[in-house]
Amino acid sequence: MSEPLLQVEGLTAGYGGALAVDRLSLSVGAGEAVALLGANGAGKSTLLKAILGLVPATGGRVRLAGEEIGALAPERRVRRGLGYVPEGRRVFPGMSVRDNLEVASWLGRAGRAQDLERVFALFPALAGKAEERAWRLSGGQQQMLAVARALMGRPRVLLLDEPSLGLSPKLAGEVFAAVRAIAVTGTAVLLAEQSAARALSAAERVVLLRLGRAVHDGPVENLPTDALRDAFLGG
Repeated sequence: MSEPLLQVEGLTAGYGGALAVDRLSLSVGAGEAVALLGANGAGKSTLLKAILGLVPATGGRVRLAGEEIGALAPERRVRRGLGYVPEGRRVFPGMSVRDNLEVASWLGRAGRAQDLERVFALFPALAGKAEERAWRLSGGQQQMLAVARALMGRPRVLLLDEPSLGLSPKLAGEVFAAVRAIAVTGTAVLLAEQSAARALSAAERVVLLRLGRAVHDGPVENLPTDALRDAFLGG
């Protein structure tokens, strides 16, 4: 079996002395989409931020394609192949769709053009609005833009934080269909979500968090109903 693209081993992290991620371990392989589920406060967002280096880890290791990256600054982790889509559709509202995408690429003109074509094929709703200002897009289109912008960095691992937040069921479905398509290309996807049904529809494997710890890790089809209930409601 090949080595996972992302390996998190015994990671501990938090804010101001408050523990949010407690000795947590997980892995994501190439072409795999893993759903990270749990109640509010379970540590999902903190885990993604700690992997990227936005929250300092006080213990454990993060490896990307076998390389230890825990000592690297966030921008250097992105250069190594991490992509991150934060909660809240954070796009540059005054910039056009095209400019939002191009600013995230460090390739030359030919490479940028190739990647623009690729993300517009993945999100056709953006293709016809390339010159529109981002603030004029719908909420769902802004979320698509946020994901597409992360893809412009050609990540090997994509971290997604609550991508369905505030979206209609139809638009959320389109975003999660894109998540599946992204994984098919070989990108590893770690998806933190509050909507279990939506996340499970896009993932092959699920990790349940409770109070910063992984309490279940396995294939979606083998997920016990009581384990999912306990992760969200306690048990």
